Amino acid sequence: MDADTPLPQSSSGDAALAHANALTPAALISIDYIAPPEAVAPYITTLYHFRCDEPVIRDIQPAAIGQICLFPHGRGEMHFADGRRDPNHEVGLLTPLSRATPIVVEGPFHAFGAALTPLGWAALTGLHAGEYRDRLLPAATVLGRDFGELGQILLEAYRNGTMTGPACARAVGDFVARHARPVNPRHLELIIAVGRWLGASFNPDLADLDGVAGYSVRQVQRLVERYFGLPPRTLARKYRALRAAALLSGPALADQAEAELAEAFFDQSHVIREITRFVGRTPARLTDPSTPYLAEMIAPKNLRELNG
Repeated sequence: MDADTPLPQSSSGDAALAHANALTPAALISIDYIAPPEAVAPYITTLYHFRCDEPVIRDIQPAAIGQICLFPHGRGEMHFADGRRDPNHEVGLLTPLSRATPIVVEGPFHAFGAALTPLGWAALTGLHAGEYRDRLLPAATVLGRDFGELGQILLEAYRNGTMTGPACARAVGDFVARHARPVNPRHLELIIAVGRWLGASFNPDLADLDGVAGYSVRQVQRLVERYFGLPPRTLARKYRALRAAALLSGPALADQAEAELAEAFFDQSHVIREITRFVGRTPARLTDPSTPYLAEMIAPKNLRELNG
């Protein structure tokens, strides 16, 4: 896919997003976010433990890099933009998402795991993020039999009460720490530079990536899609929407931030369209107290890749 090629549109995906408007209220959801240990922080944005005991749970996962996700309770599906639906395998791996993706689960629904950084995705999976994006896979097919066996042990320990959700999530983080593999040093230099490029402006100049880590323009484009899941132009759109959503979800918008947002988007309809595409909410719903999972996942602390 070329950098100027728009992501495919899908009426079924848009319909699924619209259908997901009736989201499960915050009062019925409990979420623990656990900061990863310092040694594994380059690979993980956050560890988490999610719980909801309703008979049906609806939520939307913002476009993200990828997650290791284990489901001791609950059966459901992710509804992707091209019309596909993947089940939530008990020991799962959510690949990088190109846009916000609805989730519908028959509860009770409990989950724990780790949200990955671009470096974490590369170091742990070795997979091309662009070629594998928008999937929910059985984790053992990518991370190996050892993780499949560990996952089953953690699921059983959670179900019988011998381990808490946060303890299980930390065990996932320990696995990442033990199994993350070195990344090509020049590729690592590029990942860091792209993070800084994304964080420098709402609309970063593509020309600023020319020659990064000694690569040609075409090589940079290919490597950005390999590690971030999208070509540079679309990647910049995604992070512009995530950063804008993080600002708009706060209790008050500073004058300077408001001016930056006004300059970053053509008009109000452009803001609405882009945030809906990549975050799964209209700006008016970003401060909705019924969206605790969303509010945490788009928090600036969980977009640490923007700091390089």
